[in-house]
Amino acid sequence: KTIYLGGNVMCKCSNPYIPFSAEIIEIVKHTEIEWTFRAKLDSSSVKPGQFYEISLPKYGESPISVSGIGENFVDFTIRNVGKVTKELFEFQVGDFFLVRGPYGNGFEIENYKGRDLVIVAGGSGLAPVRGIIEYVYAHKEEFTSFQLIVGFKSPKDILFKQDLEKWSKTLNILVTVDGAEEGYQGATGLVTKYIPKLQFQDIQKVSSVVVGPPMMMKFSVAEFLKLGMLEKNIWVSYERKMHCGVGKCGHCKMDATYICLDGPVFDYEFAKNLVD
Repeated sequence: KTIYLGGNVMCKCSNPYIPFSAEIIEIVKHTEIEWTFRAKLDSSSVKPGQFYEISLPKYGESPISVSGIGENFVDFTIRNVGKVTKELFEFQVGDFFLVRGPYGNGFEIENYKGRDLVIVAGGSGLAPVRGIIEYVYAHKEEFTSFQLIVGFKSPKDILFKQDLEKWSKTLNILVTVDGAEEGYQGATGLVTKYIPKLQFQDIQKVSSVVVGPPMMMKFSVAEFLKLGMLEKNIWVSYERKMHCGVGKCGHCKMDATYICLDGPVFDYEFAKNLVD
């Protein structure tokens, strides 16, 4: 299936609603319902935590977080749960879909340099922080220390297995699952089980990034606060509230804040006051 928008649509458009075509150059199948689509796109201004609107004519569009950034490509890790994604899972390498973006404010890696950095992710929440981890992996010397705690429902639900194996060679990586299967010998339990075990010389000089299901984020942040971490040093993503990308539909609005425009990434000192 190949979709072309037609014309010279790769240029900057004055109308933010007009999408442009992107070619699929690679597909990685993590699980039966979670695949990563690598699209040929200009990635020069893209940041981890930002998102695009992926659209298919006749089916609609969906906001999808960036899960990888490389030279002239952007990764999208997508779960097959709706009309748009179901159709997209029929696509193959060489096909085209439509995108517009990137939108929102992402994670500013400069905020974490020269500090201890802890990332806690739950399930597909690993996707939007993958770009941060890749940066740390390539520039480990720019950080005082690094720790990733990532949790999945079961061993068969683990995403980015090859990346996790690669990162583990030089970074402190902990993968845990809620329920172990026969033969599994890794860590078990919720990610919140492991946060109290973290040790730092100066907790007020530590930054953390927490992304995942709402309840997982709530209790993970609570554990960091118990350790004495400053609210302004905890970063969260409200990506589940992303909608049209340009703040016009109003569905992303929380109080006076538009998640699509002002987020989805916030420090907790600000995010704690947003009422859903």
